[in-house]
Amino acid sequence: MSTLHENAIAPHGLIDSRGGVRVVEGEITDCVATRDSSRLAFSTVEGDIIILHREDVRSPASWTSHAVHDGPALSLCADTLPDCLLSGGDDGRLCRLDPSGEIEELGKGRRWVEHVATYVDPKMALVASASGKVVELRDATGRTVTRSLEHPSTVGGMVFDPRGKRIAVSHYNGVSVWFTQSKDGSPRLLEWKGSHLGIAMHPQGDAVVTAMQDNDLHGWRLADGHNMRMSGYPTKVRSMAFTRDGKWLVTSGADVVVMWSFTGSGPMGKPPVELPGSGGALCTRVACHPTQDVVAAGFADGSVLMIDIESRRVLPVSLNQGGAITALAYSPDGCLLGFGTEEGLIGAVTLASE
Repeated sequence: MSTLHENAIAPHGLIDSRGGVRVVEGEITDCVATRDSSRLAFSTVEGDIIILHREDVRSPASWTSHAVHDGPALSLCADTLPDCLLSGGDDGRLCRLDPSGEIEELGKGRRWVEHVATYVDPKMALVASASGKVVELRDATGRTVTRSLEHPSTVGGMVFDPRGKRIAVSHYNGVSVWFTQSKDGSPRLLEWKGSHLGIAMHPQGDAVVTAMQDNDLHGWRLADGHNMRMSGYPTKVRSMAFTRDGKWLVTSGADVVVMWSFTGSGPMGKPPVELPGSGGALCTRVACHPTQDVVAAGFADGSVLMIDIESRRVLPVSLNQGGAITALAYSPDGCLLGFGTEEGLIGAVTLASE
């Protein structure tokens, strides 16, 4: 990321000089980048996926829209292929979208596909999709189901561990941790009463954390199952992410960016650290830069900020545009940042040195 100076930032933030915005039909449900960082994609409640190439960040008219789902697109992630995307919708379809705009239906069921996730390393690749209480593990192509994982209640979220050996799935009363390469067997159950929704895995695979219905976070140390409680939020935490080194868990859910320390014994007994907010507006989305100690945060007033963790320096990306931020993501190389809002505004900025 290049060095940027505040006096060079236009009234709306970095977006004015280094990016573009466009308004589409319907709320933005997710934002992701392809695995090779060549494209950003945005999904909508109308079932569309909008794609922009990194070379066209400043040219919103060239961003392409694809009608993928009949009804809301509920989930979006980078594919196992470097330049493709996977999406799930309330039409029960799991789809692949390639760079040419070709749509391939990988699966279709009777229930919504609420979550999709992938894992890739040089030796293997995995696709997971969740509908109702069931997570389907698929092969690298996404076309063949290798195993179905049944849970006691509807899946709230799922995440692969850093080596793809396990998948952690949140649901009512806890988290089930499954070995991905096992053909049978029961999961390890991490129990805590209540409704567990979003889920995050520590970058070293040391801990898993869920966002709960009752405005708290709950975590488990995987080595011994030790419970970790993180509370005090005024509203539900809808977005959380670990920093690249795993030192901090960064979260939404307050009028500041809340960070919990995961050094030493973890967050228990330590007060959280707060990064600056946006004039009292609720933080709705967070994302952590993949190579630098920088957090991106989106707020209910439509603002997006980048904040340096150590210096607390704030760099406005986009200010007070288009309703609450509902989607936010960096590209894997850290050179693109995309965001979307509840009013259908999508934006992207390039962070590459120029």
